[in-house]
Amino acid sequence: MSSSPHRRPCDLPRTPLDAVALQNALRATRWQRLEVTVESPSTNAELAIAARSGAPSGSVVTTDHQAAGRGRLDRTFVMPPMSGIAVSALIRPEVPLARWSWLPLVAGLAVADTIAEAGVRDGGIKWPNDVLVAGRKISGILLERVEPPAGSGLAAAAVIGMGVNVSLSEEERPVETATSLLLEGADQLDRTVLATRLLTHLDRWLSAWENDDESFAALREAFVQRCVTVGQHVRVMLPDGSRVEGTAETVDEFGRLVVDGKPFSAGDITHVRPAR
Repeated sequence: MSSSPHRRPCDLPRTPLDAVALQNALRATRWQRLEVTVESPSTNAELAIAARSGAPSGSVVTTDHQAAGRGRLDRTFVMPPMSGIAVSALIRPEVPLARWSWLPLVAGLAVADTIAEAGVRDGGIKWPNDVLVAGRKISGILLERVEPPAGSGLAAAAVIGMGVNVSLSEEERPVETATSLLLEGADQLDRTVLATRLLTHLDRWLSAWENDDESFAALREAFVQRCVTVGQHVRVMLPDGSRVEGTAETVDEFGRLVVDGKPFSAGDITHVRPAR
């Protein structure tokens, strides 16, 4: 991580995404239908609507300003115009349903790779859908399953939404636990470059997810190594309101967090302290 001084928002050239450059840079990937907008309430909501109308696998929606982004557990994810990446990608995978729970984790790996390439080396993934730097959130991920149009013959769609704080300043942080590439001293803040890298890494990790057992095993190993939840004493708030505490030991083959030998597929996680 760089020790360069933080720049103020007015010092930053916050420019629109370059749709042509982004499309050209993604020609070798699965992302062949790209929509770049000036503003969107939610890229995930837009792409989910398109999915219900039969949008093909490989569709992407990204925007310069996401005004009402949605996160997991109905939380909001908002950022000032042109200060971050808000992108959603659609796939229609022919993969067993049991593996779908891995999709937000796959997206987490893509984000972690992207911020590392930007010079932020100490990022890690908080299970199941956040990327943190030194305990502060730099990215959130949202997965939605969308059923195909009746009689279309299409497979169900997965809409993978990713938000990354790029040039958010201290004053612009929505909460004290938020951070950005700028605040972490990144050496790359060009959103077009970052979006290209993010979607390229997502394509690569999705190929491992879709592929044979050996590739999937390598994906799982990579995730466990980069998951900052593993090895922590955690508190798990379950959907029914109950709470469990214990040591997060690993992530199993179904993407579930294993706490004291018991797997959990859903829950709001609090890192209490490193396990002894």
